[in-house]
Amino acid sequence: MKKVFALLIVGALCAIAAFPFVTFAQSDIAEQRRPEIIRPDHEDVSRPLREIAPNKHVSTNKDHEVKRFPAPAESGRDQLAANGVTPSSVVITPGLGFDGLGVGGGYTPDAAPPDTNGSAGATQYVQWVNEDFAVYDKATGSRVYGPAAGNTLWSGFGGPCQSFNDGDPIAQYDKAANRWVMTQFAVSGTPYTQCIAVSDTSDATGTYHRYSFSYGRNFNDYPKLGVWPDGYYVTYNMFKNGRSFMGSQVCAIDRDAILGLAARPVTQQCVQLSSSFGGLLPSDLDGSIAPPAGTPNLLLNFGTNSLRLWKFKVNWTTPASTTLTGPTTISVASFSTACAGGACIPQSGTTQKLDSLADRLMYRLSYRNFADGHEALLVNHSVTAGGGSGVRWYELRNPAGGNMSTGTPVLYQQGTYAPDTLYRWMGSAAMDKVGNIAVGYSVSSSGMFPSIRFTGRAPSDPLGTLNLTETAVMNGGGSQLATLSRWGDYSNLSVDPVDDCTMWYTTEYLKANGTFNWSTRIANFKLAGCQ
Repeated sequence: MKKVFALLIVGALCAIAAFPFVTFAQSDIAEQRRPEIIRPDHEDVSRPLREIAPNKHVSTNKDHEVKRFPAPAESGRDQLAANGVTPSSVVITPGLGFDGLGVGGGYTPDAAPPDTNGSAGATQYVQWVNEDFAVYDKATGSRVYGPAAGNTLWSGFGGPCQSFNDGDPIAQYDKAANRWVMTQFAVSGTPYTQCIAVSDTSDATGTYHRYSFSYGRNFNDYPKLGVWPDGYYVTYNMFKNGRSFMGSQVCAIDRDAILGLAARPVTQQCVQLSSSFGGLLPSDLDGSIAPPAGTPNLLLNFGTNSLRLWKFKVNWTTPASTTLTGPTTISVASFSTACAGGACIPQSGTTQKLDSLADRLMYRLSYRNFADGHEALLVNHSVTAGGGSGVRWYELRNPAGGNMSTGTPVLYQQGTYAPDTLYRWMGSAAMDKVGNIAVGYSVSSSGMFPSIRFTGRAPSDPLGTLNLTETAVMNGGGSQLATLSRWGDYSNLSVDPVDDCTMWYTTEYLKANGTFNWSTRIANFKLAGCQ
């Protein structure tokens, strides 16, 4: 969502619900069901990034309000909160930990929240925050390029992508193709535009194929990207004329055309949902085993005590045959969103509360296909629990005897991590190749500064529990002061594509009290049993 441009987890864990889930079809009154075919306004191939001098961001010292959409009805007490859980046998192997972009080293944050995200590639880690990115050596943590303003990627491209540096960035890695997929929006003027850059190799400092897609006067807010075998899938919360909420829009960009695997022009296909639906996430492929052939991209948001599932099956040869089906509703244990979706997260030494952004699922919706034939989807969001807030997480699996392509995923386990009265929120979850799950998040209270922690579980642990001893990534040294409530917007826990075991997590913290003085941390670790 549009940002402030300025220097602006042993204990109570959660068991799987005792009641059976119910799945039923629900019709969606959408503004369009046939896909809109959108060609790039412009496309080209860049010079090697390493040869382009990094642009410097320009602080505009403005505070933009958060873009909200209608939230589902609150339902009350979290059914999953429980005490007394046997600790997990899983052991953590810590790895690197180093500061990413933020205060220090001559860097001045330019936006809040920082939208901290990043991914590991073959030899590098790329972190992107509002409104800068940097490339790091994955083995040492040393910075090899940047910081560079996001629009550096579109230097010489022309148009809004070159002129504007508006953020809401995603830095992804296409593991099957060994390419970087980088995107941010350009929305300082109309037409509102999404900028996409896909690298030619695994080197993030090399050349990129660059594209811009415009949405006219409809504001493409909060873009989230998932890598899938047939496309790069992006979801937006669309606002007509930048103001009234239209609903989520689901778009697919032709991956084969970009990678040169299909001799056709690069296009994207988009379907606009009604204003009843916001905050969708596209599935993002982890691991080396592709989904069953023909599996559509799977998308989720949440409703009242439910997850809602769509399947986006794109036909690149005959776009008229493209289908978006759903939503199918999957009932889950009752919950209420943290802070009713708004700001209530306390911090030490100040009455200023932080924004939970609990009105939506948190990035990513990770998908993994295992060698034994089961498929898994993993996702999380923030809920009221334990006297504070906690991370509600879900694992969906393919139906017995079927797969996610032909059948509806089933709820395999769910839990809320809230072992005490602290506030945990802004999570991100991932699963390694043996089925260990890790969840990273922010944690705060009236007696502590916002900090970074993670927990997890082994496949042998009781269902619905995160039994790994909560581990600190970074203890905060300060609180965010008035009048800024925006925090995070999203973080990212990703899996290293080389060993498919190492987890990389990045999010924000503060070294000292202040208003526009955030820092970020990048850390990796392994869970036992994954080699």
